[in-house]
Amino acid sequence: MTAPEAKFLLDPYLDWTKREGLPVHEDFALDLGTAETAPWPRLGDACKGAFVHHPGRGDWMTVFLLDLPPGGASAPQRHLYDEIFYVLSGTGSMTVELADGRRQAFDFGPRSLVAPPLNARYRIVNGSGRAPARLACINDLRILMNIYHDEAFFFDNPFAFPERQGTAARSDGRDSPPEAGFVSDLGSVALKPGASRLELPLGESSMGAHLWALAAGSREPASHHHAGMHLLCVAGAGHTLLSYEDGVDVRRVDWRPGTCFALGEQMVHQHVNTGVEPARHLAVGFGSARYPIVHARRLSLEERAPA
Repeated sequence: MTAPEAKFLLDPYLDWTKREGLPVHEDFALDLGTAETAPWPRLGDACKGAFVHHPGRGDWMTVFLLDLPPGGASAPQRHLYDEIFYVLSGTGSMTVELADGRRQAFDFGPRSLVAPPLNARYRIVNGSGRAPARLACINDLRILMNIYHDEAFFFDNPFAFPERQGTAARSDGRDSPPEAGFVSDLGSVALKPGASRLELPLGESSMGAHLWALAAGSREPASHHHAGMHLLCVAGAGHTLLSYEDGVDVRRVDWRPGTCFALGEQMVHQHVNTGVEPARHLAVGFGSARYPIVHARRLSLEERAPA
């Protein structure tokens, strides 16, 4: 008997995406509102999906696209990775079943944000009988699948994580939006006077999010992030200039509502609002202000903390 052939350089997450059989978009930036999707049996009921793998995503994050047909609904879902849903178009609701038997329903529309608790069963329903609904799901399955490898561990695991589900006020939206895991419209959330950033720690999630605003006709000073930060345009129009410290390979990403891209490791970026209205972006990354997880993220948060 010969020894089994050794295998190297495996990527369990990418192997899983191949088995799912969906379109894979690998553009540097992508209009999530128009990207192609295909039937996704995992979601059921004629729902469709796609995977979005931006080169700047690093080892941590990924994006799924979900399409629900008019009057359709997803099959019940539960899994061992955190996710944040952003509604690109359409209306509907997400019903979440919590460990103590409570059910929470979140009615969403365009620009809503929903972050269900880890491994809580949920179902998404399209509230319109005429128009489809499209949602972007930003999640951290990539890093976790590449650690644990086993698909059944993520999708067939009954552990409830009651401490991740928060208080009744938090889960039904009576608490502040950052703690509720639900924001009805990111385009209308009020920022403090003079502020350009609103943190959205989203309770006990392993991911952090913030909303940032840029005044019409203005630009931000150049800065950089660690790999994996995904930016999704909520409102406005403009572009972002991306390069490394040496100024080589400068890229320009033009954005409008629905455009998504990811910042590469230590990539210098500068956002420019070329429109006549304020711009807003949702930024999502691995680790949060509550749970930085990654040492580099902890250091960057400590640098931003007030003295």
